[in-house]
Amino acid sequence: MTNDNIKQPPRTVLVVGPVLYHWTRQALTNFYADVADSPADAVVLGEVVCSRRREYKAADWFSLAQELRQAGKEVVLGTQALVESEAELRTLRERCAQDDFLVEAGDASALRRLQGRRFSLSPHVNVYSREALQEHAALGAVRWVPPVELDLAAIARINPPGDPVRTPQGEAVETELFAFGRMPLAFSARCFTARHLKLPKDECEFRCLADPDGLLLKSTEGQDFLVLNGIQTQSAGLQCVLDRPGALRAAGVRRLRLSPCAEGFMEVLRLHEAVFNEGADAAQALAALQGLALPGALVNGYAMGRPGLEWTRA
Repeated sequence: MTNDNIKQPPRTVLVVGPVLYHWTRQALTNFYADVADSPADAVVLGEVVCSRRREYKAADWFSLAQELRQAGKEVVLGTQALVESEAELRTLRERCAQDDFLVEAGDASALRRLQGRRFSLSPHVNVYSREALQEHAALGAVRWVPPVELDLAAIARINPPGDPVRTPQGEAVETELFAFGRMPLAFSARCFTARHLKLPKDECEFRCLADPDGLLLKSTEGQDFLVLNGIQTQSAGLQCVLDRPGALRAAGVRRLRLSPCAEGFMEVLRLHEAVFNEGADAAQALAALQGLALPGALVNGYAMGRPGLEWTRA
């Protein structure tokens, strides 16, 4: 028997999530140039946190999307997770009206605009049951990123690989796991970064630029706890399931969302490619990942059905 007769598992799709932080225009340009040459299969583009971050305007994001598509990447356009103003609603309408790229609904405000078309669900859309996923699939959802606090067992129950939720056209809904990075936990109309710096939200001086991985908060016991990122609150720890390829496949996860960080992200991509698509040893890859200059400790509590800040080794 030759290796040609051995059925290979389907490729695990590596997805670069949207940049959640306020980076300079040059930093964004350099980052996406690296993404174009990386093992990433797909990328989610657009400002999804704060509309005051305008280093890239709408035309810039669309031009970048075209360039990344030409580089062989699947491109998805994200929408904001919290829409507060008419200007933000106008941007949402424009993003949802275009037909060139799949759109990811940042929250329920995008669903009506996307109804009847193929679209993706971000982790901020509250889908916690099979029935809820079926309702969204009936609207046109072909992919969902489960809320970060759902564990692998719950994800498998909601959208099992042997019996996936399907759209009215019969297309199976894909599960894309938030697999790496600081987890987005909450949004608020108040900008906590500006408040921390004693600045009004609308006169924030774009101080987020000083914290390319967010502003770290510690508990009263001195433990890294949360991260302020403008109107978004994140975990201090970085979600990581690099050492769980078997568990992810068993849960029906075929797409991994890797959330960008300011340093070492291309190596993060390479290590996930090695483990999930090249058969590399997961323990060795994990050790290499832990040796990078990442902005926080690795955690996997939520994925394992534990408190989110915990880390359980496979």
